[in-house]
Amino acid sequence: MSTPKTPARKRAAKPRRQASETLHFNDVDRVRALAGAGDRFLILIEEELDVRLSAPGGGQIVISADAPDAREEAKRVLKRLYASLEHGLTCDEAAVRAALRSRQDEVEGAEDDGVIRVPRGSSLIARTEGQRTYVRALKNTRKYDLIFGVGPAGTGKTLLAVAYGASLLVQRKVEKLIITRPAVEAGEKLGFLPGDLTEKVDPYLLPVWDALADTLGRSQLEKIREDGRIEVAPIAFMRGRTLNRAFIVVDEAQNTSRAQMQMVLTRLGEGSRMAVTGDPSQCDLHPRDPSGLPHALSILAKTEGVAIVRFGRGDVVRHDLVARIVAAYEEDAGISPGVEAE
Repeated sequence: MSTPKTPARKRAAKPRRQASETLHFNDVDRVRALAGAGDRFLILIEEELDVRLSAPGGGQIVISADAPDAREEAKRVLKRLYASLEHGLTCDEAAVRAALRSRQDEVEGAEDDGVIRVPRGSSLIARTEGQRTYVRALKNTRKYDLIFGVGPAGTGKTLLAVAYGASLLVQRKVEKLIITRPAVEAGEKLGFLPGDLTEKVDPYLLPVWDALADTLGRSQLEKIREDGRIEVAPIAFMRGRTLNRAFIVVDEAQNTSRAQMQMVLTRLGEGSRMAVTGDPSQCDLHPRDPSGLPHALSILAKTEGVAIVRFGRGDVVRHDLVARIVAAYEEDAGISPGVEAE
C-alpha cells in the first residue's frame, strides 16, 4: 500500500507592491516637523487617505497607493503642510486636519492670500475656506472698511483679526490697535470684583491679551503696550470717541446690545478700519435684551464697504473634538451645516 503524498506546502504569496511616488523637499528639519513625533502626522494622513507614507530621510517622503487619486491627494496635503512650515508656522494635528479638508484650488498659487505676516512675531495662515475668505476681506483695504466674522467657537475669528491688526501696527500702517469687547459674564454672575476699574474689567479682556501674546510675543507686546499703541478696553469706554488711523477689533459682539453695536460701529474715524467678531449662538445677554449682532448683520448686509463672512463647523480648527461638539449642538438646535460667505 503506497503512502499518500503529503501535499506540497503552499508558498506564502509575496505582498503586492503598490505604486509609489517620492516627494523631495529641500529642508530636512521641516520634513521632520511635517511627519511629527513618531510619524504621527503621517499616520493621520494615511488613515484618512488610504495611502502608505514613509520618510526615509534626506527630505524625502514616499507615497504608496494603488489609486492615483489617493497619491495625488496625499501630495497635495503634504505640499500644503510644507508650505505652511515655510511661512514660519507650526504643524499640529489641527493643521493636518485642515489640510485634509481643504480643496485643490486653495493650494495652488493661493497660499499667500491666506497668510498674515507679523514682523518679529508669529505669522498665521488660513487653514480653511472660510478663514481664507475672511483673511482676503481683512486685506482688501480698497473694498472693505468693516468686516464681520461670524460663526462658532474655534474658527479663528478673533485670532486672525487681532493678528492682522497687529501686523498693521508693527508695520506702522496704523497708529493704534484698539480691541474692545462687552464686559458680560458667560452665564454666571461673578459678583463684586475688588480693585480699581482696570482690575475689575481685566478678567473680561484676558482672551484678547492671550491672542496678542500669541501673535506678537510677550516682549514685543509689552514694548508696544508701554508705547500706548495698543488699547484693550470694554465697549463702554468707546462712547463719545472718534477713532482715527486705527484698526479696531470688536470681539464677542453677540453680547452687545443694539445701542452698543450702533455706538461702536459709528466710532470709525479717518483712516480707520474695523473687524467685528461673534457667535450668535453663544449670546450671554438676558432674553429680553436683543443682541445687536444679528440686527447689524441684517441691516448692513448690502451696505457698500461692508463684508460679512460666515464660518461653519468645517472651519473649526481649535481641536477636532470642538468641531464634533459644535455639530452636536447645531443638530440639537436644528441648524443646517455649511459655510456662507457674503
